[in-house]
Amino acid sequence: MNTVAFFQQLFDSIADRGRDLAGWPARGEDGEASYAVLAQALLAARGEATRAAIAQQLVGVCRRLDGDDRLGFFRFLAQKFSPDPEAALAAARAYRANPNPLTLRALGVAAQPPRQDLFRRMNMAPGGTALLVRLRESLLDLLPQHPELAAVDDDLLHLLASWFNRGFLTFGRVDWHSPAVLLEKLIAYEAVHPFRGWDDLRRRLGPDRRCFAFFHPALPDEPLIFVQVALTQGMADRVAPFVDPDRPFEDPAKADTAIFYSISNCQKGLRGVSFGSFLIKQVAAELQREWPSLLTFATLSPVPGFRRWLASLVKGLPAAGEQDEARKILVEVAAGLERPGWQEEPETAKALRGPLSALCAHYLTQAKRPDGSPLDPVARFHLGNGARLERIDWLGDTSPNGLRQSAGLMVNYAYRLDRLEQNHEAYVNDGRVVAARGVLSLAKQAPLPQPPKDKAA
Repeated sequence: MNTVAFFQQLFDSIADRGRDLAGWPARGEDGEASYAVLAQALLAARGEATRAAIAQQLVGVCRRLDGDDRLGFFRFLAQKFSPDPEAALAAARAYRANPNPLTLRALGVAAQPPRQDLFRRMNMAPGGTALLVRLRESLLDLLPQHPELAAVDDDLLHLLASWFNRGFLTFGRVDWHSPAVLLEKLIAYEAVHPFRGWDDLRRRLGPDRRCFAFFHPALPDEPLIFVQVALTQGMADRVAPFVDPDRPFEDPAKADTAIFYSISNCQKGLRGVSFGSFLIKQVAAELQREWPSLLTFATLSPVPGFRRWLASLVKGLPAAGEQDEARKILVEVAAGLERPGWQEEPETAKALRGPLSALCAHYLTQAKRPDGSPLDPVARFHLGNGARLERIDWLGDTSPNGLRQSAGLMVNYAYRLDRLEQNHEAYVNDGRVVAARGVLSLAKQAPLPQPPKDKAA
């Protein structure tokens, strides 16, 4: 019997005893206890057996909620399980008047939302962790229309970030001999370059490839994040060969480079909980141990925000009569990208390559969010992990999605293991985008419109 099954049986035994002692399950008019009754009872319960019984029942009820009922549950949590403002204010005043460990502790208790304790107790039940991850996934979908639920999301994220701490995760390789249920999850969760069936999956798990993932003991058959790696000679600049199911195998012993060409976060409910930096570094260490000949570790990454940024740049251009040379180039670039199949027309592609590559380099190194971090989410991820922006790859991804998001451009981020910490510190402390000279030089060539002249002058 595995560990998970053992604890499941142990918990069931305790829960059964708790139901006998407390007279549970409580029933409503429809024959089932409501989440409101169960949630309040779970917080009030003192004995472990009673808590186990009620937690198991509440998890079962919440698992069956959908649509308006699930929204109602979140609203119930927001309204009924928030901190008592008066109690929090009184505790704050007591701490201000007499700051000591006891008043500080009282302030912490008063300020903590009761729903956090509710979530912790629900997490005791078998399947409780998985349910809470699914609940947050639903909550994230609801937040744009229901911002009043943001506090509930904050509490869930706070707890999930603790429960899915790197110290609790297990690291493992996925190959063709892994359980079928896990391989099916890879196909379902692949977010960057979708698999085209089992033959494609088998090719991407071949001898010249590696796939690694993080797992959590509470979700044993669910990868949290996985990365696909190709062992190559030299730094790749196109993704098509890596997703070609008919590509012949290469000898990994001759490889000098590991290309991370796809990184997929699998659990939407864990958005905001970071795993990628730990995974990439651990994969690099594992690969170097297996293949000491590997000298370079780099990604072949998408640029998902580039076309959107470029469209906003073009949209802000003034009328035709006021254009300078850069504005004319931008208009021509925008028109060229609207031509179906432009990437297959040699003259059009040649005309667009220079300005598009320069604009992409500028976007990645200079376009920033209000907090000063790069506008592009993939750039934020890799630069924050200590990588260096190494190269812009022309027509690296000519799939419909690649053309739509980034005009077919891709990027190599290099992970130089002896420079990761230094690059990370430069990025975090100074907001510096660590980039190769070629990329920085290319960015200076971007055809950017000049600010309108002051006519009064």
